[in-house]
Amino acid sequence: MTTLNFKGKSVIRTYHLTVPFRQLTPNPKKSLTKSPSLRDNLIVHGDNLLALKALLPSFGGKVKCIYIDPPYNTGNEKWVYNDNVNSPMHQEWLKKAVDREDLTRHEKWLCMMWPRLVLLRELLTEDGVICISIDDNEVHHLRAIMDEIFGEESFVETFIWRSRLGKGATSKDTARLHEYILCYVKNLSDLAFKKDVRVSEGENKERLRQWGQGDRREDRPTMFYSVESEEFGSVCPIRPDGTEGRWRLGKSEFNKLQREGKVTFELQEDKRVEAYRIIPSGTETKTAQDSILDSAKVKTTAHGSKELSDLFGKKPFDYPKPTTLIKHLLDVVNDKNMLVLDSFAGSGTTAQAVLELNEEDGGNRKFILIEQEDYADTVTAERVRRVIKGVKASKDERLQNGLGGTFTYYDLGNALSEENLLRGNKMPSYVDLARYVFFTSTGEQLDDSQVKEKRWYLGESRNYEVYLLYQPDMEFLKHRPLDLEFVKGLGNPKGKTRLVIASHKYVDDYVLHDNRIEFCQLPFAIYRFRA
Repeated sequence: MTTLNFKGKSVIRTYHLTVPFRQLTPNPKKSLTKSPSLRDNLIVHGDNLLALKALLPSFGGKVKCIYIDPPYNTGNEKWVYNDNVNSPMHQEWLKKAVDREDLTRHEKWLCMMWPRLVLLRELLTEDGVICISIDDNEVHHLRAIMDEIFGEESFVETFIWRSRLGKGATSKDTARLHEYILCYVKNLSDLAFKKDVRVSEGENKERLRQWGQGDRREDRPTMFYSVESEEFGSVCPIRPDGTEGRWRLGKSEFNKLQREGKVTFELQEDKRVEAYRIIPSGTETKTAQDSILDSAKVKTTAHGSKELSDLFGKKPFDYPKPTTLIKHLLDVVNDKNMLVLDSFAGSGTTAQAVLELNEEDGGNRKFILIEQEDYADTVTAERVRRVIKGVKASKDERLQNGLGGTFTYYDLGNALSEENLLRGNKMPSYVDLARYVFFTSTGEQLDDSQVKEKRWYLGESRNYEVYLLYQPDMEFLKHRPLDLEFVKGLGNPKGKTRLVIASHKYVDDYVLHDNRIEFCQLPFAIYRFRA
């Protein structure tokens, strides 16, 4: 496989491993729910790399569809690469604002995207799909690193979206009216896109002789045979050049269509006879999705701007994607109960698309938005609030009444670092640490409903029953070891091995062995049990 080399790649390719897990702190004042919960729709405010890492313990392998709209790196955005890369030779280089005059802007963009794409892949389900909006500035680079991170075999399509209709005033020889949406799936064998269903308005016909690639007899010998026509007698599939072709379907299926009266034969000007399948008016035809998106259906950036103006009375965000575009992508993924993630949330289009699609087809999709800019509350979350509660002045009747729903707003909290645990600084809550240690030690997500904090019980993984002896208090940690009293309280082992996570222990290895207990010391040893 061809790989792309760029300045900073040697540092950045494993950088995601050094990013600390952080607490997700609910902000009830900015939420639109009575009970803040990670099971709700989520809006997370904070650096999207840190936020993606913070989501892993709860959502790793659970996101069915990711849509992102990252900086296009046009040279006009002046975005800043903020990641704290611990390499003196790269720190100053990476942290400068990126603009058109920066000759290394493509390398900086790749350094920004790489660790985020790696974490996004970890969040996807095995049949999960990721769609990325991009334009000509970086599409070739993005395709190269996506092939490297996801694998060339995971590429699905490069969709073409006509992002604007009018050419406007331009001094160029060409007017660029389109953008791209790169689509990859985690495992191509699991891809199950929705078919494009079209209904014929009048009676149509479809030629039954194969055309295009593979249309010769020798390409599929079994698909060459004769059929009987009352008017023309024996008919074989003959190509326009007079050579033998082949039919598109087997003889038994052809005969079935004839018995049903769905075949017609027509004499051509060159004296050949063609056979056609009759398609009655109102017939549904299922075909593959087009790589060129239908402009009338998915709309343009101008439509996205009108949607925002309709909600806010002004346009608080430049170049927003239309909800129709995101709804089309989500609909194609074909899962009414999926979890959708957008880690460059911008104006919140993805959330509105999820809510509208649920209202239209009765789905139960949920969204997670991540936005690191200051407008995360005033634009991103505010848009979702208005869509849910309704905007009386809206021109859209559905939005006048509101689509209903809830979301929990989260801020990024403190890092779950070993140093903080050892020093007793900024110690996480029981549940926050539970998510972290459960994921880190087992590689699986914690099910909050299983947690019994009074019993120090976190739940079961594939291999363990997991317990955490912890309170955010140094005196507790000093005086609450894994001791004989706790071991006796667990009772006789009957099922899985018990994994007990604690600051220290007062029992020997023989007692642990006899009671089928694995001891995991905070904060150092939690990695050694992970599969």
